[in-house]
Amino acid sequence: MATAILVDGGFFVKRFRALEPENAYNAQRAAECLHRWAVTHLVPPRPRRAATTGNLPPVQVPKRELYRIFFYDCPPLAKKLHNPISKRAIDFAKSDEALFRIELHRILLTKRKVALRLGHLSSDARWTIKPDKIEQLLKGRLRFEDLGPDDVKVETRQKGVDMRIGVDVAALAFKKQVDQIVLIAGDADFVPAAKLARREGIDFILDPMWRSVAEGLNEHIDGLRSTCPRPRRPPAELPPDAQIR
Repeated sequence: MATAILVDGGFFVKRFRALEPENAYNAQRAAECLHRWAVTHLVPPRPRRAATTGNLPPVQVPKRELYRIFFYDCPPLAKKLHNPISKRAIDFAKSDEALFRIELHRILLTKRKVALRLGHLSSDARWTIKPDKIEQLLKGRLRFEDLGPDDVKVETRQKGVDMRIGVDVAALAFKKQVDQIVLIAGDADFVPAAKLARREGIDFILDPMWRSVAEGLNEHIDGLRSTCPRPRRPPAELPPDAQIR
C-alpha cells in the first residue's frame, strides 16, 4: 500500500521561514524543500543501535510508495486597504507575501503527485496592533500616539482549510486508498480526523517539523517524525528520541 502526505501550508511556510530566514520569500526553494522533506517520509528511519544477542542481520524495510502529496493553503490577500496610522493605501496584491504565495502554488502544481487544496480568506480582514507592541502598551513602555505604520498589521482568517484536511483523511481511510497518512502540521485540530483514520487501520504519523506537540497527543497518533533539518536553537523542539515507534 501507499503513503499519503498532507501538509498544512500556513504551518509549513512559518516553519520553513524559521529554518531558512534568508529564503523567506523564495518560492522555488520553499517548494523544493517541501517536496524533499515530504518524500523523505517514504524512506524508513534508520534503526537505533541496541545491544543484541547473536549476529542477526538488521531487518530491511522497503521504501514506501507515494500516493500523493496534498498541500492545503489559501490564496493571498489581494485587497487594497488604508494603513490606519499613515492613512496610505496599500495594495496587498503586490506585496511580497502575495507574490510568494502565488508563485509557490504555481510551482507546486508542476510537481509530480502534488495536489493543491485551496480554501479562502475570510472577507473581514482588519488591522490590528502587532503582539509585541500590545505588550509594550500594556506595560506602559509605549504610548498609543507613538505607534508607527509598521506597528500594525492586517489580520486575516483562513476558511475551509481544516475542513478539507478532515474530508481528505476520511476519504483516504474509507476508500482504503492508503495504509499510512503523514500529516505535517502543528496543532491538535486534526485529532478527530486522526482518530477516525486509526479506527480504519491507517498508520497515522505526525510531522511537527521539530515543534513541540501537546501533551497527551501520543494516544491519538502512531508516531512522530520530523524530516526537515533540525534547528540549531529552536524555541521548542521535540526530545531527541521522538521518532517513529
